[in-house]
Amino acid sequence: MPISKKLALSDEQLEELMLTTWNMRIATIGPGEDINLTPMWFGWAAGKIFTFGRGQKVVNVRRNPVCSVIVDRNERFPELQAAMFQGRARVLETAEEEAAEEGMALVREQMGLKYAGGHGEPAGSQPKPNGATASGRSARWIVFTPNKRVTWDNFKLPPLRA
Repeated sequence: MPISKKLALSDEQLEELMLTTWNMRIATIGPGEDINLTPMWFGWAAGKIFTFGRGQKVVNVRRNPVCSVIVDRNERFPELQAAMFQGRARVLETAEEEAAEEGMALVREQMGLKYAGGHGEPAGSQPKPNGATASGRSARWIVFTPNKRVTWDNFKLPPLRA
């Protein structure tokens, strides 16, 4: 049964979720037909999700760009808020591709602020932009472009009757 549109996040709520939540989970197709589900830090700009990773995720996206991503928060069912995306990802193989990617500069700033020092910087500090760039065989930026989105905000559920 599909999720009611009445439970959907507003555009403002989606933007806030995507800019403040630390972790997403990305599902890629691994070797064979196995699904590789990985929590990752991420950025959000130009309607796309950006993450920097290495290893199997990068190899998987190079082989098959079909992915799903979920960003969610809160643990208790009545408080769950989430956005689930389906779409395609691609690997930015060079620093030149990174520089040409719309939203990349914004994401570097955003992730520098969000993840500074791994746990956030103290108030008043000036964190540096995320400077990660293509290196080795598989340390790369992955850009995910959604073609389908489903969101929900369980705060909008009617109260349960006793």
